[in-house]
Amino acid sequence: MNDTRYLRPGWFTRTIANRIMEALARGGLSVRGSRQLAVRGRTSGEWRTVPVNPLTFDGDRYLVAPRGTTDWVRNIRAAGGGELRLGGRAEAISVVELADADKAPVIRAYIAQWKAEVGRLFDGIDERSSDAELRAAAAGFPAFRIVEPGPAR
Repeated sequence: MNDTRYLRPGWFTRTIANRIMEALARGGLSVRGSRQLAVRGRTSGEWRTVPVNPLTFDGDRYLVAPRGTTDWVRNIRAAGGGELRLGGRAEAISVVELADADKAPVIRAYIAQWKAEVGRLFDGIDERSSDAELRAAAAGFPAFRIVEPGPAR
């Protein structure tokens, strides 16, 4: 697991884009399936939220971290799950982290679906990259399979 790769969001993403996406999710509006992920902080225990782009692939749903090991990744690893929120609905989820060897098809599908939003964050790989190229880069992109139902609040 590569816990050293982290691409800090720029000013525009932190102060404008993420706030707009979270406001839309709180209001019940999804942009192509986006949601607000809520996870308990690993130190504070307080709910932390971030906009995410869940992926449905081969009958399962996934969360992929294109920026690497972010705070939400560290928190969901510690908590084992959280909530996907849209409007007044909160879906409790549990997650299982994928091994690097299993990530290639998920990363490929994620890039194909969300390329316009996050494609530039994938360090020279894209949906046409070989399995070997995707496996070589996989450690830098934490990925989780969503398992339902999640833990009780």
